[in-house]
Amino acid sequence: MGASRGLGLLIAHELVGRGHPVVISSRTPADLESARTQILQVHRGAQVEIRPCDVSDREAVTHLVEEVESTLGPIEVLITVAGVIQVGPAEAMTFEHFDEAVGIMLQGPINVTLPVLERMRSRGRGRIGTVTSVGGEVTPPHLWPYAVAKKGAVAFSEGLAAELSGTGITATTVVPGLMRTGSHERAQFTGQPGKEYAWFGPAASLPLLSMNAQRAAAAIVDGVLAGRVRVELTPLTRVATRFRGLMPGVTTHLMGVTSRLLPSASGPGETIEGRAAKQRLGSTASRVVGALTVLGSRAARRNNER
Repeated sequence: MGASRGLGLLIAHELVGRGHPVVISSRTPADLESARTQILQVHRGAQVEIRPCDVSDREAVTHLVEEVESTLGPIEVLITVAGVIQVGPAEAMTFEHFDEAVGIMLQGPINVTLPVLERMRSRGRGRIGTVTSVGGEVTPPHLWPYAVAKKGAVAFSEGLAAELSGTGITATTVVPGLMRTGSHERAQFTGQPGKEYAWFGPAASLPLLSMNAQRAAAAIVDGVLAGRVRVELTPLTRVATRFRGLMPGVTTHLMGVTSRLLPSASGPGETIEGRAAKQRLGSTASRVVGALTVLGSRAARRNNER
């Protein structure tokens, strides 16, 4: 779920490369068609089915699971990747931002996992992977709705793993940090969108701050298929998680200091995609940010983000 672009698409590539037939799903049919074409160009003769579906729509997801099981066969591995990134100060966030984030990244995994799990239980086997985020462990500034949804997804996946102990079904909580998927071009920016893009785009593109997305996809698939309880992808993720566990108050204060350094909400207040937010930058800033996001922009072209 969430496999038409970015990390989800790379995970689909990885599964297909290991000989698995896959069903890829996302909200946008055109993106799915493009993703399927891209996968088949690399893996000729692979079995890749597409199913448009909004993971936050419980009825649609339930129907999807029933249809796939009845026409294509049992779902042996489920990986939920669908997400939305909203970047901006707290005062610019609305009920709609929270509804969208929670609907996709918390309610979404619940919606798809429960009907799949019912069938896995009857067969006594299965693998479930839920992609969460280090933002679900350490709440970063200017990513409030995202962090709320991801924290819930962490709790859901960890609770699921405990409940499934000894059943032959495993649940893997995937905790990545920033990855170079090109997602900064499709992320949503509010408050002062140009200024928000100017810090988030480089953070999601620079090697010291972000991880190569192909390596991330391979590590995720390795962990899910092996039935590992938890997959943490970067040293920074592991350090941040443990630091938060040891000194939660200090971590919150540090995030507060960082928040004060980021742009305020003095802009017009609309929410726009990164591609549009980039156009709000002045010529000099645009050149600097463009230079700092070269790797991210290359990833966007490769990973169907455009």
